[in-house]
Amino acid sequence: MSIYNSPTLKQLAMQGLLRNESLAISSLDCMPIMLFPPLFEEAFKGRHTKILKAMVAAWPFPCLPVGALMKTPEVETLQAVLDGIDMLLTQKARPRRQKLQVLDLRNIHQDFWDVWAGRENGAHSEDSGRKKQGVKSLYRHALKQPLKMVTDLSLCFHLQEHQTCLLQWAQQRRGSVQLCCVKMEISDFPVETIREVLDIFRPHYIEELEVFTCKVLSFLGHFAPFLGQMRNLRKFHLSLNDLVMDRVDLDKCLYKFLTQFSKLNCLQHLYLNGIYFSSDNMKQLCRCLKTPLESLSISLCRLSQSPLKHLSRCPKLCQLKQLDLSGILLFTSHPTGLRVLLESVADTLQTLELEHCSLEDSHLSVLLPALSQCSQLTKVNFCDNSFSRSTLKGLLQCMANLKKLAIELYPAPQECYDHRYYVHVDTFTQLCSELLNMVMAKRQPKKIAFATPICLGCCQRYVYDTKTILCQCWQ
Repeated sequence: MSIYNSPTLKQLAMQGLLRNESLAISSLDCMPIMLFPPLFEEAFKGRHTKILKAMVAAWPFPCLPVGALMKTPEVETLQAVLDGIDMLLTQKARPRRQKLQVLDLRNIHQDFWDVWAGRENGAHSEDSGRKKQGVKSLYRHALKQPLKMVTDLSLCFHLQEHQTCLLQWAQQRRGSVQLCCVKMEISDFPVETIREVLDIFRPHYIEELEVFTCKVLSFLGHFAPFLGQMRNLRKFHLSLNDLVMDRVDLDKCLYKFLTQFSKLNCLQHLYLNGIYFSSDNMKQLCRCLKTPLESLSISLCRLSQSPLKHLSRCPKLCQLKQLDLSGILLFTSHPTGLRVLLESVADTLQTLELEHCSLEDSHLSVLLPALSQCSQLTKVNFCDNSFSRSTLKGLLQCMANLKKLAIELYPAPQECYDHRYYVHVDTFTQLCSELLNMVMAKRQPKKIAFATPICLGCCQRYVYDTKTILCQCWQ
């Protein structure tokens, strides 16, 4: 027996308005405010562009978070929204209830639509809470400002159709709309086009920037002046990949690029991947950092003793919470610099990633006294390093006093492998079980695992976390 749920009066009213666009548009002045969000959402889903355009011009709330509805951006609906902004800008007298101050094109902040549609369940992550607070602050600030359009931009290889539509519109309205790009991602995008985009969306509004490029020298040389203008940049992720570049030219170009960091007064999170750091370049980076960092990642490169020494003495790293040196080849240097760095951040460090650093027993013995002082650690990752069983026991004993650890990842002992570096499964299970039992005799770990390097055949690991999980090649 099927149960038929009859539509509510509100649903019937919205269905009638969507069927009659002229009636819907003419009714906006007297329409109850509570109908605006659900009607807009339904009009957006149904691509009722004329209704969308009129509703944007008559929007009775300070913010229109339309980006949350654009799961897959379409030119037709985006153009309707922009046409509505044009209508609003050209009106001699605004509608009585019109309050729009911020058009938000970012795919965040869905609480607005959930509340009006009755979908709010009160469950919010800490991250979404921070975003919501930031958005509220943005909207309050906008109440006394010109109309503001906020967006994120992902520039990958070439412009997509909806991006071309938005940029052309924004370029023509720079004088009447405050245009803000908060988060920008760039992946092998033409530098000339990037310069045009940053002329439209001023660099000083950017708070998060992620860059990947294979044309290293060209990009660093042309982009450096724009980086220096990003005065509100909080998070910067730079990945370089150019196997044929001249090391001397790169060294000079990178030195000039790092000079721009002296103008970044809000930087808190820095991720640098695939970058060759000479001693001078590392010294320049440490000298130019203006604010204490919370996160630092330098990965997938060779870091010799001299640059590591400069890094360990950098005063802007004394409050680090996350440190990631994964993929750094540390075997070429004595780890004294890393030990000094760990000692300097012992009171604040929460996450330590030392995966695939070519660390050996002798290196770890130098680091253990510093590791034992890192009382705030919640996560450690030592995978893909070469430690013997006895050295791993010393490391686990060191970790036993760190009460806040929640995630622990360790390499399988050297004794698990034969001379060709093949894994003996029975030995792997036995030794990892012994190590885990040793840990559990002193404390109850929340999440702990021992793992082999990634199998080249299936890209998976052998993992032991109370039981043995084999890679697909073995299974």
